[in-house]
Amino acid sequence: MKGLSIQASFTRLSLITSMTASLLLTGCSQNGAQAEDAGAAASPAIQLEYWTPFSGGDNVFMTELVDQFNEEHEGIQVVQMNSRLDDYYSRLRTAILSGNAPDVAVIHATSLPQFVQNGYIEELSAPAKEAGLDFGVFNPSVLKATQFQGRVFAVPLDTHVLVMYYNKTFLAQAGVLNEEGKPVIAPGEAGFTAFLERIRQAVPADVAPLAQPSTRIDSVWLWWSLYNQIEGGGTFYNAAGTQAAIDNSAALKALNYIHGLYQSGLIPPDIPDAFKLFHEGKSAVLITGVWATGALEKTGGLNFGVVPLPTLYDKPAAWADSHTLTIPTRHELQPEKRQAAMTFMKWIAEHGAKWSEAGHVPSVSSIVQTEAFRALNYRSDYAAAANSVSFWPKHTKQWSFIEMIIRQFERMHYGEQTPQQTLRAASAQINLELAKQGR
Repeated sequence: MKGLSIQASFTRLSLITSMTASLLLTGCSQNGAQAEDAGAAASPAIQLEYWTPFSGGDNVFMTELVDQFNEEHEGIQVVQMNSRLDDYYSRLRTAILSGNAPDVAVIHATSLPQFVQNGYIEELSAPAKEAGLDFGVFNPSVLKATQFQGRVFAVPLDTHVLVMYYNKTFLAQAGVLNEEGKPVIAPGEAGFTAFLERIRQAVPADVAPLAQPSTRIDSVWLWWSLYNQIEGGGTFYNAAGTQAAIDNSAALKALNYIHGLYQSGLIPPDIPDAFKLFHEGKSAVLITGVWATGALEKTGGLNFGVVPLPTLYDKPAAWADSHTLTIPTRHELQPEKRQAAMTFMKWIAEHGAKWSEAGHVPSVSSIVQTEAFRALNYRSDYAAAANSVSFWPKHTKQWSFIEMIIRQFERMHYGEQTPQQTLRAASAQINLELAKQGR
């Protein structure tokens, strides 16, 4: 698409030169043991500063991985700095512009286009070759999200994909659970609706057949998934990238179905926190990302299972994103530091079985076949979903456009407009922004 030139805009890197590191790291957390390493003035090891936007269980598992890497590599010490996701990217951009960028940073695949176009991260083909990293080991769908004009700018860490969690107790009561403990769902829209209707008839009145919030991004993820399941669907922009292309029959078909679930009460209204509802045993089905697995399996008394998002239309598809590892652009980065950074990123990706304890699907294809991965409960039940993922398209303004869609979906959920009006309003807003960009 236009606007994704990979020529580095190094002039931007000199815009802010007096920012201090203390400003950048306000609100960040640092592993205590690593902080001691950072303070060792005479340490001969190469020290890498590693920024992450993880929360809760994700950060626990990543910290354990960093500690293990440090124990195994005497010549490299990684200091992890973890920030809140809500301001992580603004901090990272400021750090890059001021010349205080970390040596390694996690960036979601959806956010990569902006960082690539602005020259904020390094191209990795040559450094990866020197480090012995073969990009061919990664799941092709995930690797594609890191490639721009045939060049790779990030090491994929995982896939986090939309899946379906279900309460086995409630499904058994409704007679829609088979002997293997899997949901019994007939094909198509009618089959999934009948599945939820049987649940509603069997469970207590205060239990939601399907939990989805009326606000936030969840229903947008579901819409994007179903839209991509329809043959000929899944288009976001026209071929030239000059206009939105989401006001069409396939997009409307998927949205009409979701709207019907809300209207019928199969998704009850005004759910503020769908995960909490399922976690507390007040929902039979929850559609959300795989990151919920780690928290749910620690919940005592919750008899649950998880499967890939059901295929309601022509082919499997589910929204997904990926955590990727990048080397931010700096005024100067010594070759030995770059090599150390690649060594670290390669090692982290290769230890995806440990990272999958957080719920994510490893990016290295062979890991899902290992004993370490198969020994984990639930993960193997949805690992195959990584082969039919639907990422958002590569666009520098993609997050802004998603936020526009979220606002229009919320208006629809609260009865202010129809699905058709929702898609048209979102398209108009996106087109207005695209016109400002001269696209």
